[in-house]
Amino acid sequence: MTHTVGIQPGQPPQAPQPGSSPASGHGRPGGQADTVTRTTRALAACGVVAGPLFIVAALAQMPFRPGFHPARDAVSLLSIGNLGWIQVINFLVTGALYVACATGMRRLVRTGPGRRWIPALLYVCGAGVAGGGVFHPDPGDGFPPGTPADASVASSWHGVLHQVCGMSAFLALIALCFVLGHRFARSGQRGLAVGSRIAGALFAVALPASGAPGGALTLCAGVAIAMFWTAFASARIISRADRYEPALRGRN
Repeated sequence: MTHTVGIQPGQPPQAPQPGSSPASGHGRPGGQADTVTRTTRALAACGVVAGPLFIVAALAQMPFRPGFHPARDAVSLLSIGNLGWIQVINFLVTGALYVACATGMRRLVRTGPGRRWIPALLYVCGAGVAGGGVFHPDPGDGFPPGTPADASVASSWHGVLHQVCGMSAFLALIALCFVLGHRFARSGQRGLAVGSRIAGALFAVALPASGAPGGALTLCAGVAIAMFWTAFASARIISRADRYEPALRGRN
């Protein structure tokens, strides 16, 4: 009598035979593909947090720093004095978040315009912001109280390096806004493209205006606009990555 070999009801499936193909991780809960996707999105999401965290933390310190005037004193001056460690941590944490975002975007944005420049500019921005915490400015512009109003915040080597790091971060943010604008335009997201270019243009105007009376407040506004827009744009890229990539492939 010939017997048919099969799996009886209630019988667990047999283990795969040597040489057979293993089950794909894409279909398993917690499989490798899912883990990578979650990690990538989590890293990219650091860019959603970085800018707003920096601005809110800086604004929250100002009322508690006697002698600090937002229209006269740059935000970076908060990193000196008795409570300066708070702003130093703000610089370092924000820089680390931008670097993490750059790593996530390098994995997430793999096609289309900006696939190289978006992570590269985020790396530069993160390094510049973190460098602003490592190299602190010199007392200047009348802060802390007792400092001459005409004192320079870049009168020592660390003050100069602080300025270099800050300028690197600023220029990277401006360029990033325009790169994002180009990417959104190519994927058909016209509103986001216009918003990105406006944010970049406003910051580009605010940067040279920082030397005028009230320029510190103008610069702070420019930084805030670029950082908040970068956070919003990052969230859009993350949430619609599966739609952007096919659209961009079709236009390349």
